[in-house]
Amino acid sequence: MVLPRFLANDEIGAVEARLSKDAGALAGSRTLLELQWCMNLARRIHNDPRLSSIWPSGSRAVLCTYFEKSPARNWLVALHQDLSIPVAERTEALDYSGWSRKDGHLFVQPPLEVLEQSIAARMHLDASDEETGALKVVPRSHSLGRLRPQEALAARDAYGERIVPVPRGGLMLMRPLLLHASSKVIGNARRGVLHFLFGPPTLPGGVRWP
Repeated sequence: MVLPRFLANDEIGAVEARLSKDAGALAGSRTLLELQWCMNLARRIHNDPRLSSIWPSGSRAVLCTYFEKSPARNWLVALHQDLSIPVAERTEALDYSGWSRKDGHLFVQPPLEVLEQSIAARMHLDASDEETGALKVVPRSHSLGRLRPQEALAARDAYGERIVPVPRGGLMLMRPLLLHASSKVIGNARRGVLHFLFGPPTLPGGVRWP
């Protein structure tokens, strides 16, 4: 789902100014939700009346990551699903695996039901198209559960792949289990994205959100 005009140009400029000012707001940072302006933006997304039917009951913002592709920071993203979530502490709860630390925060792959109840919202600070590394998604793949690499390739062969262009200021919503990939940017283009993750109110097994 894409909302093509979520932020106006002056609002995008204000967000970019905040990103430039906050020392921790570097490309790839996963700590932005700790900043008040970022939490306010998450609330605005969650409370938008156009999205009221999207969210599971009690859902909440649990993570925001800033991605910026440019000629200086350019990379290719292979076909994958987003399988890890941030949590408060490590436990011995069953069905949690792949523990890791990123930016000083603890991440883990949760039970499938958590991913099925989660939604990602990608706020585009630049236009995203074929030249700026727009996401390429496999339609309906979010309904296939966790997929091994060969299963992911088979799903792409079966369902195809399509590019999802998003204009500057637009918002794209997707399920973390949706297979997606992206190319490098071409030329002097830039693609800045704030990637919010909204999850269910609580986690099973006594595990807690940060």
